[in-house]
Amino acid sequence: MKQSPDAQHLDAVLRSSALVAGGFMGDDARRVAEVIDADAGELFHLGIERTQLADRMREITCEATSALGTWATVGEHLEAMVDEVRGATPCPWPHEGHFPKRVTTVKRTDTGQTIRWADLNIHMIDAHGFFEGEGSFFRLEPADLISVLF
Repeated sequence: MKQSPDAQHLDAVLRSSALVAGGFMGDDARRVAEVIDADAGELFHLGIERTQLADRMREITCEATSALGTWATVGEHLEAMVDEVRGATPCPWPHEGHFPKRVTTVKRTDTGQTIRWADLNIHMIDAHGFFEGEGSFFRLEPADLISVLF
């Protein structure tokens, strides 16, 4: 099926490195819509909605921010730390939205699993169902994210 001009433009923006080093798609050859559909299917299979996931990520980021760059206990078997720098990153979708340049790292103390995300990841998951493409620097695998956070 042929992509609309808007979908083609979004695909080009997400593949470029103008907003983020390496682009949001990494080396993923699929179209953006295919990436989103695949991740939505995985979430459905795992029984978690993207809004639940984004809410939990926001909650952890908020709790860890108060620890001022040190590890904070944010739940049973979970520690998190937030690193923040000046500035904001815009959402690549065509709407207003700028998000702090902040990275949250979460570690499970019982399994040693670690995962990290930027504030923009939370927004893109919540608003667009986008976990980034395979091979991108901030790609979040839905199953890995769920196994760490829940």
